[in-house]
Amino acid sequence: MKTLPDNPNLEHLRRQAKDLLAGLRDSNPAATLADAQATLAAQYGFHGWPALKAEVDRLQGAADVADPALARAIAERFDLGAVTGAMRSLARPDEMGRRWALDTATGRWAVRTVDGVYPPTDGEPDVALQEAAATAGVVLPRPVRSGSGLVVEEIQGNRWRVHEWPHSGPPLSAPVGAVSCAAVGRILATVHGLRLPADRICGWHSVRLNPLGWADLAEKAPAWAPLIEAASDTLANLDQLSTMEGDPEPPVFVHNSLIPGNVRLGRSDTLVVTGWEHAAGQPPSWELGEALSHWAVDPNGGVNEVGARALLDGYAEVAGGLPPVSEAMFRGTATSLANYVAGQVELALSTGDEYDGRSVAHLLTHLPDRAAFETLLAVARG
Repeated sequence: MKTLPDNPNLEHLRRQAKDLLAGLRDSNPAATLADAQATLAAQYGFHGWPALKAEVDRLQGAADVADPALARAIAERFDLGAVTGAMRSLARPDEMGRRWALDTATGRWAVRTVDGVYPPTDGEPDVALQEAAATAGVVLPRPVRSGSGLVVEEIQGNRWRVHEWPHSGPPLSAPVGAVSCAAVGRILATVHGLRLPADRICGWHSVRLNPLGWADLAEKAPAWAPLIEAASDTLANLDQLSTMEGDPEPPVFVHNSLIPGNVRLGRSDTLVVTGWEHAAGQPPSWELGEALSHWAVDPNGGVNEVGARALLDGYAEVAGGLPPVSEAMFRGTATSLANYVAGQVELALSTGDEYDGRSVAHLLTHLPDRAAFETLLAVARG
């Protein structure tokens, strides 16, 4: 389930719906803006656009405000200039930490905590990837080093990072239109072509992190047991894909989370890529398979075949071809999805938070099924 910003902007949501319409029209040329708005509302967990608008109105001004002393400490440590306004939260905490906006005399900055990054890192590997990608033409917010030259600084008990503010529209939503999908393919191929070395495949994509099977998880979480049971065929397919035998091609250091939520439309509809903190090793075929499943599959399981084809063509345009195409290209996707499902259930159990519970219910009823992966593979095979 998509998460609304702490202080949502209705114009940004209208822009998201307009961007989403392009993807819907790839499969259904008769789709309307009203269809896109309803689809977007459902992705945020609301029954229709009016309900989403009402929630936006309710949340106006709801962002948290950081201690001014913390804002000044961050600005001083990263040489951002004098603080000129309150440091406000952008969204609920995610798996890494929380994102904030900080205004100073030199502009607006995207700052965030990264306490949840595992294994802990000084940020140097992903900054090296960002710098190489930017040199190769990928548009991204510039990472900022502190006055001491560090990417990550511990300030008042938390680990902090800073990036330039992404002057762009809101994050994209699946299914994404063919033009943007083609650009994503070109970005993937560009990053893969850098061939930055990785000594291993990211554990999130290669290892099931929760030892419980789905039946055991349902027993542990009886509130969601009926939904886990209803999704049993889909979850079993994820298990089958994630345990496929065979050795993939060697991993390279990649973005590792190139999903619509980490990409925005900038000037002249250029894609602006954020979320590089997740960077790690993956075989190129795995990250390509993951991109297909996130960019060309809508949350209801429908596949935008036009968008999928465009993404593959964009990749081949830059790389001169595709990495190995087979069912095994979705192995990392399936493993990460299984880890995400189990992790979200465990999170909801631990917090008892109503939002986390709704998110689990939405997730379990909107997983890509076997048919979606089969369609993507058929498109990739041409």
